[in-house]
Amino acid sequence: MATATRIIQRFRNFLAGRNLQAKLPLRYTEISKRTQPPPRLPVGPSHKFANNYYCSRDGRRESLPPIVVAAAQKTLAAGAQAGSSGSAVTTAEKKPVTPGPALKKWEISKDQPYL
Repeated sequence: MATATRIIQRFRNFLAGRNLQAKLPLRYTEISKRTQPPPRLPVGPSHKFANNYYCSRDGRRESLPPIVVAAAQKTLAAGAQAGSSGSAVTTAEKKPVTPGPALKKWEISKDQPYL
């Protein structure tokens, strides 16, 4: 309706019985402001003017493999004697934990020897 000539606009207004161009700017109620406030961004490594390469800003390149803080097993130095040497022997003899009851030894059936 806004692109029609003045004669066509007046003819439509006459046939409609009202001014159709009066409410054109109010057609969309949610209109954002023309001036937006500047964003509040935290200052980081990307705000430098020089020496700001993409490879140094990429977070995936800065990741490293995990660092071992403490060893899982305690080891004794060669030739050293410890007072709790019996506990080291008992930890080495432990069997791994399996879920459920202990497995039975499988035996081959005697009545069908060719299976």
